[in-house]
Amino acid sequence: MAIVSISRITKTYKSGVTALKPVDLEIERGEILALLGPNGAGKTTLINIVCGIVNASGGTVTVDGHDNVRDFRRARAVIGLVPQELSTDAFETVWATVKFSRGLFGKKPDAAHLEKTLRALSLWDKRDAKIMTLSGGMKRRVLIAKALSHEPKVLFLDEPTAGVDVELRHDMWKMVRELRDGGVTIILTTHYIEEAQEMADRIGVINKGELLLVEEKRALMKKLGKRKLTIELATPLETIPASLEKYALEIEGHAVTMTLDGDARAPIASLIADLATAGAEVVDVRTSESSLEDIFVGLVHEKKVAA
Repeated sequence: MAIVSISRITKTYKSGVTALKPVDLEIERGEILALLGPNGAGKTTLINIVCGIVNASGGTVTVDGHDNVRDFRRARAVIGLVPQELSTDAFETVWATVKFSRGLFGKKPDAAHLEKTLRALSLWDKRDAKIMTLSGGMKRRVLIAKALSHEPKVLFLDEPTAGVDVELRHDMWKMVRELRDGGVTIILTTHYIEEAQEMADRIGVINKGELLLVEEKRALMKKLGKRKLTIELATPLETIPASLEKYALEIEGHAVTMTLDGDARAPIASLIADLATAGAEVVDVRTSESSLEDIFVGLVHEKKVAA
């Protein structure tokens, strides 16, 4: 059963700008879902609607069985949100900040849980430090600690690694996986393709307010990915011999290439044999696969052309 159900959610501002077209999305318990899209695609708007920060123009959202409008308090109580902006009380200490955040949700004091959270985020040694003295990366860790202070079932991470260094980014990926293993459902928005490819179980692609698709990561790579078979020849071919036309080859200098769907098998043996029959000497064979970035760019481009 889905822990978050989004049904026909739309958002149009008073200015007439449509931020979200009807969005339908079911988020399963214990998964990491990455919402991938360029800046301004509607990722943050969708998260803010689910969290009750922005009112939808239409549609409904339920979180752990609670309607997020009619039963806002219960719905919000199971959600942790890490926003893009580094918005914390600069003069408070780390400990006071996370303790206060837990209290906001009516949770009883639990020093052991807060200590565990701060240690997991490498913040325990900074517990008495004022927020204003921390680096940008540490401040972002404090935001995550705040979001986890009340033990949410669902965690929204809105561009969590924007502007942080590579080492911290990998630390956060490790932490997110551990949270998922502990039963927390995680929704991650990002425009870093590498982040989605590294962490997500499923990937949603959103652009200009429209959810283009949601797929299990491996299935997406298999269905929409392309593989390229490249064969290097001793001497270039001027034209493709008639006996090789069935392979739909492309010539570029000494190389002939063949593009395959993600789940298609490359006919390497028969192609090499037919090249030899045609008098072409093969000196190297290599294959390459499209990345998630290739798929994303292709999807967005197709949508632009269709529009």
